[in-house]
Order: sequence, then C-alpha cells, then structure tokens
Amino acid sequence: MQETPDLHGAWPRLDPKQIEHLSVFGEQLPTREGDVLFRQGDRDYDFFVVMEGTVAVLDGDEVIRVHGPGRFLGELSLLTGQAALVGCVVDQPGAVLRIPVDRLRQMVARDVVLGDLILRAYFIRRSLLIELGAGLRIIGSRFSPDTRRLRDFAARNRLPHRWIDLEEDTEAEKALERLGIRPEETPIVIWGGEHMLRNPGNAELARLIGLPAPTPDGDVAELLIVGAGPAGLATAVYGASEGLGTVILDAIATGGQAGTSSRIENYLGFPSGISGGELAERAVIQAEKFGARLRVPAEAAALEVHDGRYAVRLADGGRVRARTVVVATGARYRRLDVPRLDRFEANGVYYAATEVEAQLCARQPIAIVGGGNSAGQAALFLARRADRVRLFVRSDDLGTSMSRYLIDRIEHSPNIEVRLSTEVRELIGEYVLEAVVVENRRTGDRHVHDARSLFIFIGADPCVSWLAGQVGLDDKGFIRTGGDRLPLETDLPGVFAVGDVRSGSIKRVASAVGDGAMAVRLVHERLRG
Repeated sequence: MQETPDLHGAWPRLDPKQIEHLSVFGEQLPTREGDVLFRQGDRDYDFFVVMEGTVAVLDGDEVIRVHGPGRFLGELSLLTGQAALVGCVVDQPGAVLRIPVDRLRQMVARDVVLGDLILRAYFIRRSLLIELGAGLRIIGSRFSPDTRRLRDFAARNRLPHRWIDLEEDTEAEKALERLGIRPEETPIVIWGGEHMLRNPGNAELARLIGLPAPTPDGDVAELLIVGAGPAGLATAVYGASEGLGTVILDAIATGGQAGTSSRIENYLGFPSGISGGELAERAVIQAEKFGARLRVPAEAAALEVHDGRYAVRLADGGRVRARTVVVATGARYRRLDVPRLDRFEANGVYYAATEVEAQLCARQPIAIVGGGNSAGQAALFLARRADRVRLFVRSDDLGTSMSRYLIDRIEHSPNIEVRLSTEVRELIGEYVLEAVVVENRRTGDRHVHDARSLFIFIGADPCVSWLAGQVGLDDKGFIRTGGDRLPLETDLPGVFAVGDVRSGSIKRVASAVGDGAMAVRLVHERLRG
C-alpha cells in the first residue's frame, strides 16, 4: 500500500539524528508482513518508529493510514494512558524501533524539541481521528437522552467516535433486532470489534477506554481538587510539582467550559491560539508527569468532615479523603428559556463548539445566541464549515462583553451576520431543528431564520449544589472566600475555592490558572498551621 501523504503535519518524518537519539531508549526489531505492533483497545503498548518497510493503521478492520520509514506511530492515548484508539499492523516487512512508553516519557522530558514534535503530532492526529469518526461506534436514537449523554461524554473527552442514528439508519436497526437487542437496551457502544456495551453509564464507558477510575476509599490525599477546568488543572500541576499528594476529580471531562472552546487566541504564550481541548490535554499530561492522579468521571455528591479531615462523597457511593480541598467546579452553561428546547438538545441545540459539533453543521445555516467571547470564538470556528452563521446578541453593543480582536474578525467574516438587540423566541421543527423565530427587543418585530443547529452561550451558573450550604455564597450563588481567613479560603479551614465558582473571580482562563497557582501556596500555609 502507498504511504499516506502528510498534509497536516500529523506524520512528520524524523531525520537520522533524531532517530539516532531515540535509539538510545529502545531496540530495533525485524518485522514480517502481518505482525501486529498493537491492537485497537490495547492498554499497554509501546512507541514505534518505522525503520524499514511500511505499517498500516487500522480502525477496526479498515486501513486508514499507511506509514513508511522515519515516521513514528501512535497518538495521544499513548501519553495519557488511555486504550489505543487505533491498531497498527506491518504491511511491508522491514524493521521498527521499539521504545517502552515510560522511557519515551523520560525522553520527552529531556529533549524539548523532539518532545514538542511528538506531542504536536499526537494532538493533530487526535483531531483528525475525531474528524474521521474513528474509534467508538455509538448506535442509538437521536431522541434518546442516553444517546445524547454518551455523545456528550465522548465529545467532552475528545474521544473519536461515530454516531449511527437509528432514526435514519434502518439497516443498523434491523441488525440490532437480529442480535436480540431490545430498544430499551440502546444506545449500544461498539469498541474495537470485540466489545459491545448496552446503554453503558459514563463510568462503564470510561473503564472500557482506559480513563482512570476513582481513588479507593482508603487513600488520603494532601490536596484534593474537585473540578478539572483550567483552575483545577493549574492547582494540580503546581501542587504535584511541589510534592503534595494530589488527586483531581471531574464529573465528565477535563477542561471545564474552556475545554469546549474551539480556539482561545488571547492566552499568553500561544500567539496562533490553542483549542480548549488541547490546552486541557497538555495540562493533564503535565500534571500526571509530576504525580497528580486524575479521576474521570467522578462526580462529587457531598463534602463531609471526619476527624478534622475532609472527605468528598462521590455519586457512586465512594469517598476520597484529603487534608485540604480545592473547589474548582466552575459553572454550568445556562439554558435558553424557550419552548421545546429539550426536544432538540444534542440534536440541534448545543452548548459547545468543538470539532464534533462542527461536523454536524457542515454546509448548513446555524444560529448562535450570546455576546461573550465563547460565542465569538464559536462563530469564527463554525463559520469555516457552516453555510451561514447568525449571531443573535441581546445587548445593543457587542463591545460590552466581547474582546475587540474577536469583534474585528467577525466583522470581516463574510458568512457571519450579527443581529443586536435580538432574542430567540421559538424553535421550529418536528423531529430536527429547522428554523428559529427571533424578536427585536426594541421594535418587537419578529423574523424566521433557517437554522439546522443552535449554539447557546448565555452565561453560566455556579456548580455548588453538592456543597449543601456548608460554605458561604454571595447573592448569585458563587462561593465567598477570604475575609478573616486566608485569601481564596472558604468558611471551612483548608477548603479553598478557585476559578469561575469563586465570588468576584475574573471569568478568564488566565485568571483561573492564576487562582490555581495561588491556592497551592495557601494550601502549604494551611498545612503548616
């Protein structure tokens, strides 16, 4: 088979000096046609460089890439500890350089240039696999809440997957009937051609693909972080790097609201911008390098006090104990107050604009509600795929809530139309979203606009219900900190709040990261006291 051309920078060819440097960490092995280097779903596999011959990359039984001498194999799951999302089989015999993954991590830490080359390629490969729809198969009806839940979990965790809608694919429905699968057992998740789960919970799916499980009850962490958005991840990186036994939990995925941003262009150190998902994945790799333990999904249900120490009770009944707790649960996107919204959620109505959602609205008219940076970033990202983007903003001036650089780019985008002083009043469609009815707040005029997808970015409410009134809140429900205690500390000594969930915080990624760094210094101070 012919080698796949590198059109995206995802498959760079290593030069002889780089291969010589890598050879110190591994061994060269001969290969024969049909040799399996690793299979889709493998938990423990190595890093390979093709020395001679070619290697085919498989999604199930389908060849999706072919690589020749000088190219290295694998993708992001090799570094994050997840199961392999694709398999690799020798096509033409030759030789490979095999490096154990632990030694690869050592090399990446020592050689910044080569490490960045591999990491960048792995991030691009993950994005391409998502765009291709490789990996998991989720088979279920668009009207099923569990189908929506699994699709959201996969998208938030940047897991490549393909959704097969039983409302459209009659052959898939017949195949399930032949297998004796009842409608109430759907959605079905198929993985690697060997595993089939019937309406799995998020935790069951996480175990299948190798996401880390919750910490056993017996462990006592010095620092427990609840929430893995930018603030929580920053706390984990700084805490673990300074020697604290650190555990970080999140109910759904790493990245928080920032993780759903298609591109953040005003974050320090990334002049060309970075997606929220990539920023989160980089932070996870960094935190785990220093020894932080990440647990996803692990939903906090209550905060308890036992003998002067804290325990977070999880929704599954487990507990994680700690000497100090940092609350970084952030905020949850608000829903639009219009009739029939729930009918179209995850089937035309979305609260994130990632590659997964972009695929669903290709060459279609879409609508976005919101006037902040999240709405602006989504409009610019989706405009690359959509036929037309209409941005409906409640205020009279976009500049009151959106950064100037985003406004400038939106104004110069030919397929983005901004409607100020406008609110969505109705959703039109029987089984799928077809159009929205909007109203001008000043004149009262109403208009109908075609829209196959509606994206909602209208602010967020703090995620504090699990604390059950144990800490003080302001009049908007955000956690109060400071006062007669340490900065960022709540009413409970040793319990801190950082990021969007904290009262008075600046709702920016950089501010959240700063909160995380500051919290670690305060944790040290509290532990010494």
